[in-house]
Amino acid sequence: MSISPVADLIQRSADANAALMRGDVDGYRALVPITSDFTLMSPFGGAPTRGSDMTSERWEATGRFFRNGTLEQEVVQTYTSADMVVLAIIERARVEVGGLPVQDWALRVTLVYRRDGAEWRLAHRHADPLVAGISLEQAAALTRQAYCGNE
Repeated sequence: MSISPVADLIQRSADANAALMRGDVDGYRALVPITSDFTLMSPFGGAPTRGSDMTSERWEATGRFFRNGTLEQEVVQTYTSADMVVLAIIERARVEVGGLPVQDWALRVTLVYRRDGAEWRLAHRHADPLVAGISLEQAAALTRQAYCGNE
């Protein structure tokens, strides 16, 4: 019996992101190839990153950004069509990020995979740290910052 594309992508996503939390960017890339028009909306905000921005130097820096981490993945919902799979997941990591001491990180993540011939490639990743939620006032303050700069 063969594994379904959705089940395979769920497992590959979990394995890839667990590798990334250990700083193993090569393991991540081997499990989750990206499309040429890939977009990344980082949990830290800012302008989206494009696939063309992902130079070997940028990948290496990404690998150095995460250290000594573990990851658990919770699937919230999946959506499928013949050539696209969307995973809505929550990633819960315990990891050193950007030189900060190890701590728990939880992210709400949307992954969009697109079929490219016989292979599935990641076309889009969006993540945010709002698993616990924020107040309307906090959301309004963040939105004001996006339009008006730092307050």
